[in-house]
Amino acid sequence: MSDQPSEASRPPERPGGADTPRPPEPPCAAEAAGTPAANEPGPSEARTAGATPADTARPSPAQASDGRRQRAGQPGSPWQHGAGAPAAKDDGMTARLRPPPPPLIRPAVLGSVLATALLSALFLSDGLGVNLLIVAVPASLAAFFAAQAAGRRLRPWTATWAVGGLALLAVPALRDAGWPTFLAVVSAFALGSLALHGSRSWPGVLIGSLGLFDSVVPGIIWGVRGVRARAGGSRANWGATLRTTAVALVLLVVFGTLFASADAAFAELLSSLMPEASVGAGPWRTLLFALGLAGALAAAHAAAAPVRWDGLTVRPGKPRGRAEWALPLIVLNLLFAAFITLQLVVLFGGYDKVRDVTGLSHAEYARQGFWQLLWATLLTLLVIALALRWAPRGGTGDRTLVRSVLGPLCVLTLVVVASALRRMDLYVDEYGLTRLRISVAAMELWLGVVLILILAAGVFGARFLPRAVAVSAAAGVLAFGLISPDGLIAEQNVQRFEDGRSTSIDIDYVKDLSADAVPALDRLPEPERSCALRFIQNDVLHDDTPWYATSWGEARAKEILEKRPVKGDGSDCYRVGREGAGDGYEPDDDGYDPY
Repeated sequence: MSDQPSEASRPPERPGGADTPRPPEPPCAAEAAGTPAANEPGPSEARTAGATPADTARPSPAQASDGRRQRAGQPGSPWQHGAGAPAAKDDGMTARLRPPPPPLIRPAVLGSVLATALLSALFLSDGLGVNLLIVAVPASLAAFFAAQAAGRRLRPWTATWAVGGLALLAVPALRDAGWPTFLAVVSAFALGSLALHGSRSWPGVLIGSLGLFDSVVPGIIWGVRGVRARAGGSRANWGATLRTTAVALVLLVVFGTLFASADAAFAELLSSLMPEASVGAGPWRTLLFALGLAGALAAAHAAAAPVRWDGLTVRPGKPRGRAEWALPLIVLNLLFAAFITLQLVVLFGGYDKVRDVTGLSHAEYARQGFWQLLWATLLTLLVIALALRWAPRGGTGDRTLVRSVLGPLCVLTLVVVASALRRMDLYVDEYGLTRLRISVAAMELWLGVVLILILAAGVFGARFLPRAVAVSAAAGVLAFGLISPDGLIAEQNVQRFEDGRSTSIDIDYVKDLSADAVPALDRLPEPERSCALRFIQNDVLHDDTPWYATSWGEARAKEILEKRPVKGDGSDCYRVGREGAGDGYEPDDDGYDPY
């Protein structure tokens, strides 16, 4: 829904004219390390309250004058942002970020907002599942109708954020585990906020992912004013709408009750589809109604009048001399190269090489350095960011120097990432997979993807780097949820037990996994199977959560346990699986396992 100007209306690359020297293009995400590109202006379509799409299609005299100033290389409107396009002196930060008031809220927006609030009250009180997608649909429609009324157009990046956010909400519908669900919901909120604001710079992407909170109070005020304005001019229509709704509800209740009493199958179907209403749940449902109403109004207001977080710019650091800047980084590159030379011996050599070179076992070798390599990767990204900030920017020679120093550092850091993942692989092969191990390995893998994106930005330009990093993070969270980490943990540990690589399975750990682990744990022999599934069965079979708050993983586990319930009373489980791969428990003689 970005309302960015077309390529033909963009101003020259440098407002100072063609004679102004161009700054060097930094490598490794270089030229956009914190500020948007100078040849990518913000929207200049000023919207007024009550404006229609037909009104916004024709530029006003002020807009036409602003466009002429831009083509002449002069500062444009306050929407213009980035280097070389300062706002007018009498415009403060608020004037550059805040848009004009949105047009009067439309009936379609009000209807979508009300539908979001009602569905939130009805479906969100029993847990998370497909109900999040049900609630997100009318909220998305409210934002779409509001943006359409304000004259905004759907853009590729807006569609990317929106589709990604809705895809992430599929994770709660598929997985029972709470930790990937939490990551997916938070990421979906961030992508939805980015879809509404259309941010593209580093400050814009970072702040814009939380920018929806800024629209909560303005959205409520906007909704109240719209309702008052429309109710005052069309009370007869409102009265007819209320009467029609009341009659429809009465007919549904009367005939639904009659049909339910006439047929038991229909009554069961109706009770399973409709949420239960109780007096005790009234305050909680009222709160959910208010939250749904406020959230939908905030989304619609942000879609109609988004805050331009891209207007927040970060001043580049003072350029350093070539020797002062390059010498510390060259030394760091040499250190990385020396470390990696030794790592390559064990990275591809297998266990025998590990033992011959280091004298350490799998667990000792992996535990000795994984966390240090993870921190080394994070600190290297920080070093790259600071180096770009203070990089020399005098001309082509400086650009070449920056690329030749930071490029190898990115490549060497990728080898460090591979070494860290290899260490974790050795440890998992020895003692199995856990939630912490799979989480930190996924984090390290994503850092490697970020480094690849930085290298690509150094070659092809960094205009899309902030958004590409955000997309990679969201894609990683989505993939993490779809692979079912709890199911993967159970599968890996059960496979090790079946292959004889482990003489027992850590029942104390696997019994606390979610229902996603049931298909894998169901393959265990007795008594390990019953001991591992006893606690999960108590949660699944005695849970009366309605269909809209039940995940596919939980429904599948319930089906399995109904066909093959656990055996015994669990009195002998304390002797089963005293060795295994749980967090904080290691089956060899070392005692404490930091993974």
